[in-house]
Amino acid sequence: MSQDIFDQLCFYTMNHSDPRFIHQHAVDAYAVQMADEMTKPIAVVFGLAGLYLYLEKGFTGRQVQRTHMQMAQRRKTWPRLALPLNRGAITIADVIQHKPGVALDHAIHDWCVSVWEAYRVSHDEIATLLKAVVNIA
Repeated sequence: MSQDIFDQLCFYTMNHSDPRFIHQHAVDAYAVQMADEMTKPIAVVFGLAGLYLYLEKGFTGRQVQRTHMQMAQRRKTWPRLALPLNRGAITIADVIQHKPGVALDHAIHDWCVSVWEAYRVSHDEIATLLKAVVNIA
């Protein structure tokens, strides 16, 4: 069910004309919110790094993508981060209820904030990792 909803959201974000490329933010929020014990560490680390860069550093989705590529080139193993029980009060099902356009764009942003805050215990680790791997302070 959530995969179908994610596919709907991806259709919207991939066809969005905004050069900030909000698709990347939706991908990152979904990856870390849906993560479980079987999820590869790289998916959680990259998702949280993307949310950090977006919400704390003001990166666009394109800038996050470029940083993910740099991270992948510079390091091959990633730590297994703790998965909180609650991964955000806002879910993709809540997001997709909004009308396409400004309302949906804002909902995606609010979803990212909700997921990022749920992983509060990992904030310092993500910041430290990004400084070490790609020199982003």
